[in-house]
Amino acid sequence: MNKLIKTFHDSLWVELAARWILGATFVYANYSKILAPATFAKIIYGYDLFPAVLINLIAIIIPFLGLVAGLALIIGFYPKSAALIVNAMLLVFITALSINLIRGHEFDCGCFSIGSDTQKTFVGPLIFRDFLILALGLHVFFYRNVRKLCIS
Repeated sequence: MNKLIKTFHDSLWVELAARWILGATFVYANYSKILAPATFAKIIYGYDLFPAVLINLIAIIIPFLGLVAGLALIIGFYPKSAALIVNAMLLVFITALSINLIRGHEFDCGCFSIGSDTQKTFVGPLIFRDFLILALGLHVFFYRNVRKLCIS
């Protein structure tokens, strides 16, 4: 069993698939936020965690950071650094969702689409999903062998 896990962890194809899935997820998740920063700012306000002064700044910076990190993962441009950024963002998302789960808040997380109709979502499954995505990010970050299809 240990050999199977080691083979899985050391596979350059598994690393490439994890990198592309993680990158595509972040590109897709952040594209609509970049197109509608005011709507995303309202969603961030709904988290009830950040000072009002910082909400607009967060709504502008976070989507671009996620998009650039996602693209870097897809094209293989400093994939370890991009995975570090994505993992840090995921930990922040998980923390914010967990705080609101403890508070009992249901709100639109703004994860993958920000439409005009806000959908209140129970955050338990979202936290689980983010942990699965974090597992991909950790695999890319801790991968030590030669990477396939990388620029750097």
